[in-house]
Amino acid sequence: MTDLKLLSPLKTDAFEFKNRVFMAPMSRGRSPDRVANELTAHYYAQRATAGLIITEGTQISEQAIGWTNSPGIHTEDQIKGWRKVTHAVHEAGGLIFAQLWHTGRASHPDFHGGALPVAPSAVPFDSQVFTPEGPKPAVTPRAMTLEEIQSTILDYETAARAAKAAGFDGVEVHGANGYLPAQFLEDGPNKRTDAYGGPIENRARFLLEATDSAIRVFGPSRVSVRLSPRIPYNDMGDSDLEGTYMFAVEALEARKVGMLHFMEPAQLPDGLKLLAPEARKRFTGKFIVNVGYDRDTAERAIATGLADAVTFGTLFISNPDLPERFRRDAALAPSDTATYYVGGEQGYTDYPLLG
Repeated sequence: MTDLKLLSPLKTDAFEFKNRVFMAPMSRGRSPDRVANELTAHYYAQRATAGLIITEGTQISEQAIGWTNSPGIHTEDQIKGWRKVTHAVHEAGGLIFAQLWHTGRASHPDFHGGALPVAPSAVPFDSQVFTPEGPKPAVTPRAMTLEEIQSTILDYETAARAAKAAGFDGVEVHGANGYLPAQFLEDGPNKRTDAYGGPIENRARFLLEATDSAIRVFGPSRVSVRLSPRIPYNDMGDSDLEGTYMFAVEALEARKVGMLHFMEPAQLPDGLKLLAPEARKRFTGKFIVNVGYDRDTAERAIATGLADAVTFGTLFISNPDLPERFRRDAALAPSDTATYYVGGEQGYTDYPLLG
């Protein structure tokens, strides 16, 4: 099949994406000093045939760290490191967004000199954190003060300005996977009784203020927000999942955010309602879906109008030329899971291109 809708251009107010095969953000653990480097630049440039690359989660501050050897976007050295990446991607004809990341309670004292990670509330939870010494059980976090919340919102704006200085085409606010914005949004981890807790109008405030910070720097058309209502990763939960997330979608629509990156498995167990179709109805920007898609299911999502584009994660790890493989209906190379986070070229930049 050569007339795949997946491979057709996608126009927005700010961009013309060359195809609808987008690269999803994926932590890869190749920045031991928290700075993107030449190897990072090579990795992303190899995948510049994607319609859009969204980087791995990139910490907005020291407090935001919660993953081993992950890069940041809040110091001059980090800006210089990412500038190498954006230059390489642009030279290869690609577009790239930085994903702005705060792990919140999904961190560990090992990253913070023994201090507790922060969260909306001091709620214990069952999860694992990938530390320098390997996976460790999560700890009960410390509830953020109002002053810390406001300071963290400013960190999002500082990180967005750093991303702009580094040459990124836009940014994505990581509101998914049980990280800090999602911790505020869902009522399982958020037990606050102030302006950031209680009714959904309050619980959504942190996500929306972080998004407003990004919009102040890039404008709405160059901002994406990632949400994951059906991903229980990091022990998340909400008493009214659909109501909570549809409120968030409508609030993002009111802000004219350029893209909504909606994580929901392509197939759900019987009895669970897909939320993506309802979110799609409420959002007039570009609607991007993710989790478990292959070429055929992604093509169907676009052909039926469910999505404007699809992000692919693990398929891009081992298939740097994924759009061309889709074009030729070529075999997809399997990825080596043992090398996902080990550092170095192996399992990172050594996957071959099609001949």
